[in-house]
Amino acid sequence: MGAKIRILGTGNAFLPHGRTHSLTIIDDCHLIDAPPTALLSLRKNGISPKEIRTIFITHLHGDHIFGFPFLLLERKYISDRDGNEPLTVVVAPGGRDILEQLCRTAYPGSLESMLTSITWVEHDAGTLGTSLSWSRFRVHHVDAVDPFGYRFDAEDFSFVHSGDSGPCAELYKQIENVDIAIIEMGVPDYVQSDEHHSPQSILALAQQCSTPLVVTHTYIDDDSHFPPLVTKQLPDHPSHVLHASDGLTITWDSIHSIPQFE
Repeated sequence: MGAKIRILGTGNAFLPHGRTHSLTIIDDCHLIDAPPTALLSLRKNGISPKEIRTIFITHLHGDHIFGFPFLLLERKYISDRDGNEPLTVVVAPGGRDILEQLCRTAYPGSLESMLTSITWVEHDAGTLGTSLSWSRFRVHHVDAVDPFGYRFDAEDFSFVHSGDSGPCAELYKQIENVDIAIIEMGVPDYVQSDEHHSPQSILALAQQCSTPLVVTHTYIDDDSHFPPLVTKQLPDHPSHVLHASDGLTITWDSIHSIPQFE
C-alpha cells in the first residue's frame, strides 16, 4: 500500500512570489484546508473539484477556509452539475456553522443544496476508505480559530500535517512517531510570535528529531523575477528539512516506507 501526497500550495497568508496559499492533497482526492487559492491550485495541477472526496479543516483563519464557497460553487455549476459526487468535510465542533455562514455570505441562497448534501464529520478520528485512518489533535495557534493538526496512518506509513502551529508538545510528540511531517514556517525569526514556526524553531525541532520535515506555509519567495516580498533566501537547515515548492509530490516506497520527493 502506498500513497501520494501533493503540496499544491506552499505560501502563507501573504502569498509570497511564486506560491499559492498552503494546500495539501492526499491521493488527489482528500484536501487539507480550502484556502482562497484552492481552486487555482487544483486547476494548475489538473485536478477537478468534483474529484475531491474529503476536506479536512485545520482551523478557521481566512487563508485556510475562504476558498470553501468557491469549491462548492464550482462543483454545483461546472464539474458536478448533477450532484453525483459525494463530499465529506471534517471540521472541529462549531466549525460547520462558520463554513455554512461563509457560504451564505459569499453567495446568498446559491449553495444551500450543496451544504445539505455534505457529510459533516466533527469527531476526532476516522478512516478514509479501508486503508488510511486519521486523527485530530490540538496545536498551539490562535485559540479563537480552533487550531488542530492531523495524523494519517496506513499499514506501511504515517505522516502528520501541523496545520498552523507554533512549537508545542503535542505536535512534537506526534512528529516523533511518524515517517514524515508537513509543517508550517509562517514567520521570519525577527517576528515575535509563538503561534507560528520560524527558521530557528524549525532548526531546533530538526536537531531534536530525525523525522523528515517538509516546510510549507512559508513567507519566503519562490520566484526570482520580482523584488522580494520579505526574502528569497532559504534558511540553512539540516538535510532532512525540505522547503517545499508548489507542486511537490511525496510518495512512499511500498516495501521500506521511505518517502520519495518529486
